[in-house]
Amino acid sequence: MRAWQFTNTNEPLVLNEVAEPVAASGEVVVDIRAAGLCHSDVGLLDDEGWLTMLAKRPITIGHEVAGVITQLGEGVTGWQLGDRVGLCPTTSAGAPGYARDGGYSFKAAIGQQALVRIPDNVSFALGAVGTDAGMTSHSAVITTGGVGAGTKLGIIGLGGLGQIGSRIGVLAGAEVYVAEINRDVWSLADSFGVTAIASSITEFADVGLDVIVDLAGFGTTTAQAIETVRRGGRVVQVGMGVLESTISTKALILNRVTLVGSAGGTPADVAGCYEYFATGELAPAITDITFDEIPEGLARLRRGEVTGRLVAKISG
Repeated sequence: MRAWQFTNTNEPLVLNEVAEPVAASGEVVVDIRAAGLCHSDVGLLDDEGWLTMLAKRPITIGHEVAGVITQLGEGVTGWQLGDRVGLCPTTSAGAPGYARDGGYSFKAAIGQQALVRIPDNVSFALGAVGTDAGMTSHSAVITTGGVGAGTKLGIIGLGGLGQIGSRIGVLAGAEVYVAEINRDVWSLADSFGVTAIASSITEFADVGLDVIVDLAGFGTTTAQAIETVRRGGRVVQVGMGVLESTISTKALILNRVTLVGSAGGTPADVAGCYEYFATGELAPAITDITFDEIPEGLARLRRGEVTGRLVAKISG
């Protein structure tokens, strides 16, 4: 079968012919129906700092994966052929696209601990988005951020994660304030029910934000979040636009700010996101592409030309 594989930093993906996976003990094979494209994939292509996260090279990347179980390994329980599943990338089974071959192909093998059932009324495209963008946003806002009714929540970045995270915050009962430099997407914020949007989180310095979730992670955004959140507030760092930031330890210490990293989430966060999808109240913008368009899709992400999430629809 064909697979888009990563070989090295600053090299294009290579379309290789690879062997179809076989389910080992405790594993299943999933026929991939949808694979989400993520800025992390762009980071991997452009920044050698990601190389230590790979189990092998070449490797089939793509960590947002949804599909149908077509093979059961010995010892698999609770799952059947034909079950619709998303693959949580943060379990001991290993992350698709990093620890094992991922979703930019047609089949993938994974341990059963990574499986999350997709509700019948949730599409495979949303199922893929929920495994990373959805899971990460749910974990950052709800699990790590502790956001609930009455929370004043700041969201930095209104990309794919920001759109999901801001809407989850609204559905949880929070007042949501969004910082986004791209004014072309500001109109989306109104449809999510956010309270206000501005170019920088610093414009909400007088609001008294309880929690700020930085989904951009471009260094200055982290620093601005620490200086903007209320005294005793919390900054949840998710975005990895760059891998380093210079912050004011003075603001961190004197304002007793809690700074915590939030990497991914758990299968429970994926399931929580799927529950929101199933209600119809959380419907992030998705653009469908084909398997052959994956490299160009990643180039579009790099150029900042994408609103919402790109998802490759894959079959046969």
